[in-house]
Amino acid sequence: MDDRLTTLLTAQDGVVSSTDAARVGVSAVQLDGWVRSGQLVRVRRGAYVLRSAYDAADPDERYRQRARAILRTRPGLDAASHHAAVLLHRVDTYGVDLTTVDVVGQVKAPRVRSGLRTHPGRGIVADRASGVNVVLLPTALVQVAGGSGVVPAVCSMDDALHDRRCTVEELRSAVPLLPEHHRDAAARAIALTDPASESVGETRTRILLGDLGFDVTSQVPLRTPRALVGRVDFLVDGLVVVEFDGLVKYEGAEGRAALAAEKLRESAIVDLGYEVVRLVWADLADPAEVARRIRAARTRATLRRRALAGP
Repeated sequence: MDDRLTTLLTAQDGVVSSTDAARVGVSAVQLDGWVRSGQLVRVRRGAYVLRSAYDAADPDERYRQRARAILRTRPGLDAASHHAAVLLHRVDTYGVDLTTVDVVGQVKAPRVRSGLRTHPGRGIVADRASGVNVVLLPTALVQVAGGSGVVPAVCSMDDALHDRRCTVEELRSAVPLLPEHHRDAAARAIALTDPASESVGETRTRILLGDLGFDVTSQVPLRTPRALVGRVDFLVDGLVVVEFDGLVKYEGAEGRAALAAEKLRESAIVDLGYEVVRLVWADLADPAEVARRIRAARTRATLRRRALAGP
C-alpha cells in the first residue's frame, strides 16, 4: 500500500475517505485495487477502513470505524447522532442497530440510504469526538429513546450518569431538541435512570425486576453489627439479594480464590436472613422464570426469618 496513505490511516485510526486519499495523491482506482487485494474494507461509497483494524475489532468498534469513515466523506455537513454518537463518545449501548449509522445533517425530513440514516439537525450542537463531528452526549442519549426505545436509552444513560459524563438535568434539557413524538419516550427513559448502576447488565436486570412488580433497590450495603458483609447489586422486597453476573470466570488459582471468597460472602448474606438469586444474560430472556425464582427465594427468606424470630 502507498506509504502516504498508510501514514494517513495511522493518523486517522485506520479510516480514510476517498477525498482524504486524493489529498495524498491516491486515486479511486488505487483504492479499489487495495479493496480487491484485501488491504482495505469499503464500508460505504468513498469510505474505507484498514482491513487489519477491521478484522481485529469487536462489533462495537467495527461500528465506530464505519461511522468515522462515513463521516469523513461528509465533513462539515453531518454529525454522528443517536447511538452512533453514543458509541463514539465511548458510552456503553444495548439493543441498538449496528447496521445503520445515524447522523444529523441538512435535511428537512429523515431519510435512509445505504446504511446511513440522516435526521434534521436544526438547533442541534455538535462537538468533536474520535476525530469527527458528534452531537453532544446528552442529546445523543435522549435521541436513543426515540430511535431505539426506552430500555436501550436507559442502559446508555445509566452508564453515562454512573461515569459522570453527564447529569440528569442535562438529559432533561436536551429533550426539547427531539421531534415532539419522541419526547415522551425520552422523558420516560430519564425517569427510569439510576446512576448507581454499574453495567448494562445491571440496568437490564433492574428494569426487568421493576416490570415484574418487585420493589428494587440498587447497590445496597449489607452489614453485621461488626462489619460490612458487602454491597449487593439489588435488594428485592427487602428479602432477596439479586446479583447480576456478566462474564464471570473462575479459572486458575486466582479464579478459585475468587470463587471461594464469593461463596463465603454469599453464606454471610444468607446468615443475615436474605436469600440470594444470581442472574446471567440468558436468564433475562425468561422473565417468568426469573419471577418464579425470586418469589420462591422470597418465601424461603420469610420462613427463615420467622423461624429465627421464634414463637
